[in-house]
Amino acid sequence: MQVHDVGIVGGGIVGLATASALMRQELPNLVVWEAESRPAAHQTGHNSGVIHSGLYYRPGSKKARTCVRGRQQLLEFCERREIPVDRCGKVVVATVPEQLPALQELERRGQANGLRGVKRLNAEQLTDHEPHVRGVAGLHVPETCIVSYPAVARALVEELREGGASVNAGARVVALERDASKWRVTTTAGEFAVRRLVNCAGLHADRVARLAGIKTGLQIVPFRGEYYRLREERAHLVRHLVYPVPDPRFPFLGVHFTRRIDGGVEAGPNAVLALRREGYRWRDVSLRDVTAMATFPGFWRMSLRYWRVGWDEVRRSLSKRRFVEDLRALIPELEQDDVEPFGSGVRAQAVDSKGHLIDDFRVEIHDHAVHVLNAPSPAATASLAIGEEIARLVETL
Repeated sequence: MQVHDVGIVGGGIVGLATASALMRQELPNLVVWEAESRPAAHQTGHNSGVIHSGLYYRPGSKKARTCVRGRQQLLEFCERREIPVDRCGKVVVATVPEQLPALQELERRGQANGLRGVKRLNAEQLTDHEPHVRGVAGLHVPETCIVSYPAVARALVEELREGGASVNAGARVVALERDASKWRVTTTAGEFAVRRLVNCAGLHADRVARLAGIKTGLQIVPFRGEYYRLREERAHLVRHLVYPVPDPRFPFLGVHFTRRIDGGVEAGPNAVLALRREGYRWRDVSLRDVTAMATFPGFWRMSLRYWRVGWDEVRRSLSKRRFVEDLRALIPELEQDDVEPFGSGVRAQAVDSKGHLIDDFRVEIHDHAVHVLNAPSPAATASLAIGEEIARLVETL
């Protein structure tokens, strides 16, 4: 059996970016395993396409550093691979005076993180930028862009294969065993041997870690983000990306309007508990996944802490009227018939045993393996920078 230098579990954008970084370190003897029939099938493939600027993140934090650096790397990669990018910019809107201090803090963070052209808008200036949006103030953030992340993932796969790496779709990892010199990896596509292992399994990162014999104290709890889109004849209501001032208590940005690279505009999301790790609809239910949540103490502690917010999200999920009411906080003229359902995505949210939502990257090293246990937004934007950091960790194993 051939022994590969490094094996990467997960063919999402973080796993592929890590493989790309390792290849640049002259480690072409790489293998990537993706459980689904194609790379980028889940979080990457259902991403809204935003290339974040770095506005939201605490200056000096890992999120801020990797977002700002990764954004520039991603734009350069897209230019090199001729992947379309729309540099449309974003407007963050304070809809009530009570949000002004938080808006000011976002402006401060943007400047501290080196963003160019961030501009405070009064109500009249806000209307000049977004004629149909109403608020007491706003921030214009010109460095926010949009792209197709599946297209980015496909280009990464092409580069990896051109460089000699093995990218295997339909290869779910089902067992891991370590001996003195290597990992023996059993997948649904066969057995492999690797000297070092990287776990970028996303929605199943905690389970892969357990297969590798480590107890992380974390569990992935899936949250489904449900979207509508503006009907084509109403897409003119949004010129940029339009976001509310986020609630700092939660790792979600609230319902917002996002232009897509195909010219459409999506609206959302809700954030509701998914009953399956790949649960894109209410009827998608996995007994295994539900049982895992029900037997994890952190799930119940999280639920007690956030039950009011969770109940509001469920009601909005089940009622288009409530959904549109929330959207009308940003665009008052929006009507029920202006939006239509537009699919969903599932976020792999790591939760600890005390019920805390992990809001930063979480990486653990154990026995010649690097485990990426939480990679929240802006992971797609920052993927190339994150991949470099993981690759440096792999060098130390």
